[in-house]
Order: sequence, then structure tokens, then C-alpha cells
Amino acid sequence: MNKTETKARAGEDLSPVLALKRAVTGFIEDFGGFQSAMEAKLKQTEERLTMLDRKSQLAARPHLAGSTDQGAPHCKAFNAYLRSGDDDALRGLEIESKGLSTVVNSDGGYLVDPQTSERVQSVLYSTASIRSIASVVNVEATTYDVLVDHAQIGAGWASETSAVAETASPQLDRISIPLHELCALPKASQRLLDDSAFDVEGWLAGRIADKFARAEAAAFIEGDGIDKPRGILDHTTVDNGSWSWGNIGYVATGVDGEIGDAEAIVDLIYALGAQYRANATFVMNSRTAGMVRKLKDADGRFLWSDGMAQAEPARLMGYAVVVAEDMPDAESDSFSIAFGDFNAGYTIAERPDLRVLRDPFSAKPHVLFYATKRVGGDVSDFAAIKLLKFGVV
Repeated sequence: MNKTETKARAGEDLSPVLALKRAVTGFIEDFGGFQSAMEAKLKQTEERLTMLDRKSQLAARPHLAGSTDQGAPHCKAFNAYLRSGDDDALRGLEIESKGLSTVVNSDGGYLVDPQTSERVQSVLYSTASIRSIASVVNVEATTYDVLVDHAQIGAGWASETSAVAETASPQLDRISIPLHELCALPKASQRLLDDSAFDVEGWLAGRIADKFARAEAAAFIEGDGIDKPRGILDHTTVDNGSWSWGNIGYVATGVDGEIGDAEAIVDLIYALGAQYRANATFVMNSRTAGMVRKLKDADGRFLWSDGMAQAEPARLMGYAVVVAEDMPDAESDSFSIAFGDFNAGYTIAERPDLRVLRDPFSAKPHVLFYATKRVGGDVSDFAAIKLLKFGVV
């Protein structure tokens, strides 16, 4: 047998060995893929069993003496969603009223139940903010338009036989208030949420209201209108003697960084038109209020008087005072006091619904609650608000 025949014979003997090796390798690869798939399915099954076990434990756990009945079905469903992420009840819940709807939001969140939403709203209205004295409207659109007539209709005298001359027509301005998204991100541990005696809805409402109230209050005063409401101090300010529509008029104290005497307050009051003074309010922060309440008139009487009842506001020369901490401190050329009819002068537009998205993954072992609300605000009547400038001119 020559060398060529020997090599050919050797090649024929090796081919079954190679085939066997390839078959074994393919089997191992297929078995590995099968094993991975089975492990993934087992993990999913374990997660589902854990969730079902948690739900059964929550359902079977007796309520402590301090726990309260959640009452309405939508409250129970939302409470279950907050505690364990159980969205089955929310998905199946049908409520006729649009404001109480629990339809799934596009981002996977849910509308908050009415009781929690009302808690948030009540806290927002009770905070030290101009929200309590401004005009608040609920809208379903992305913007809210205010039509303002800031000119006077002409009038004249006429006799029975004389021709009537044409008079001036009113001028209407459209002020558009866009709505912006306000958000809060409180968190709680899952162990705390599992505790049936813990009022998770009350806790959530309090945290959301606190975050929203502080953000709103600052924006209504100094917001620049970019992704937030536009505040009263963001508009152009001019001396009230040369005031025109689109600007906010101010009166100077005559002393740089100081309030001077009581005459500055008197000048500010009467810089506002008579039609606005009946419903006017002072707005300032606590430090400025401490300066103002020391002022006296020519007879030595204090201009400031505290409210007779607990809920009654303090008054300055007969007008109510709202203490808003986001107003600037008294310093050189600062606008530290605002005075006006804010119900006519500032409009807050908001959507009535509040949404919450539960996130148990991003901050383990804590659960995040991403709450969102849409709100906007802007000056709607530039003649209804005046400022006191702590400066010479």
C-alpha cells in the first residue's frame, strides 16, 4: 500500500469521530439553551407565587386596633395598588364620573382616588401661598385663555334730535396660560407599606401636598414661565406714574433698602384703582412683616393689627395680609411687598386629576411613588397688582 492510499484510509477512519464530536457539541449547546429557558420560567413562577403569597397575607392579616376601614371600592383598590402593586382591581374598576376615573394612564400610572386628591388640594389651599387669594380654574386643555378688556367704552351726552357721534370701542387682550407638569417623588420601604396599620394614602397625600405646595408657591411669585408658571415678579415693573398695560406698576419707599415711614404704605394703597381696593390683600414674607408691624401713624398707633380669631389673617391698615415666604427680603431696590386684588390679577389654571406611578425597582428596598399634576399660572390683570419698591426711585 502506497502513502496516498494510507492517507485516504486514515481520513475515512477519522470522519465518524468528527461526526460524533460535532453531535455531542450540538447536544450540549441545545441542552444549555433548554436549561436557561427552564431557569427563566422557574424564576417567573417563583415571582408570581411570591406576589400571590404577599397578596394572600395582606388579605388574611387581621387589622390592628388603629387601622381604619378604607370604605369605597376605589379606595380599597388604590390602597392595594400602593401597598403591593396589585393593579388587578384598578384595571377592573369602573366609575362613571370622569373625575373619579381610574383608567390606566399612558405612562402606566393611575389617577389618585378622590379622597387622597381632596387631601392634597386642601393642603395646597391652606399653605402660605397666593393660591389662597388668586383665581383658580380647572381645565381639561393644555392651555387656558383669559380675555381681558382693559380699555373703557366711550360714552357721551346726546339730545333728542342731535346726531350721535361714534364712541371708543373696548380693547380685548388674550392672555394664554399654558399648563406645566409638576411632579413629586416620595418613597417608602416595602415593609412599611406591608403594615396594615400604616395609613399609606394619608402619608402619600401629605408628602405630595408638601412638595407641590412649595414648588407652586415659589413659581407663583418668581417663576420664569419656562416649564413652570410665570410669577408676578417676572413681569416688567415700571413706576406707577408711567404705568401701561403689560407692566406692573410700583411705588418707591424713598429710602434705599428700607420701608421708611407709613406714607409708603398709604401711597401703595392708593396707587391701586378703587375698583380693586375692596378685595385687595398685602403679600410679603415674614422678615418684611416684622418690619411693617413696627410702623405707626402720626398719632402713634400701629398700622398692623392681628386677627381677632385664630383663622383670621392679620391686617395692615384694614387690609388682609398673606405671609408668603417666597417674596424677596427687604433690600436695596427689592420688590418685597405686593398689594392688589389677586383674584382678578392672577389666574391659576390646573387639571383636576392627579396621577401616581408606583416604582418598586429603582430604589430597592424602597418603593418610589411618582406623582404628577399639571398646573399653570400668570398675571391676568396688570392693573390689579401693585408693588412696593424698597428704593429711592
